Amino acid sequence: MTASRGNIAAAEEQLTEKTLESETVFSGKVFDVEVKKVELYGGMTGRREIVRHNGGATICALDNENCIYMVRQFRSPFEKILLELPAGKLEKGEDPKDCAIRELKEETGMTAEKVTDLGFMYATPGYCSEKIYMYLATGLSNGEGNPDDGEFLQVIRLPLKEAIDKIMQGEISDAKTIAALMKTARMVGV
Repeated sequence: MTASRGNIAAAEEQLTEKTLESETVFSGKVFDVEVKKVELYGGMTGRREIVRHNGGATICALDNENCIYMVRQFRSPFEKILLELPAGKLEKGEDPKDCAIRELKEETGMTAEKVTDLGFMYATPGYCSEKIYMYLATGLSNGEGNPDDGEFLQVIRLPLKEAIDKIMQGEISDAKTIAALMKTARMVGV
């Protein structure tokens, strides 16, 4: 069923919330937590707890043999090692592309002749403002990685097709990695 312009405008009015009050209840190194009182459609009020995050960038490094470079690292919230694309947190005011290029170099030692924008994704829009920018790196050159202090990684090279299979089998479960790999696969016809 197709909605008319009038129906869309009415629906938007019903869906939109108005902030009445806002308070930052936690400020940390990586994120802040804000609690908001909002007015809902019809005059009801609600409470929203929001994690405020600067965002991040991830990069899919693809070589001439259609292989990609990923990192294995321990993720404390899940108490397990995850397979992910290189990624990192944006510093305040940092260009997302510069962040992605920096993270590729730090985590894998690689540099790229060409970096293509793959768009962005909202990591968990129900409660977090984190926006993750995604890039594709090609024309790769090897070098020495330099992970952040306390960051321990294992670099893995695998065919892009195999990475897509790992997504479908549930072996890759990181959202930013899934989104960037699927976009990359679509771009290169895998």
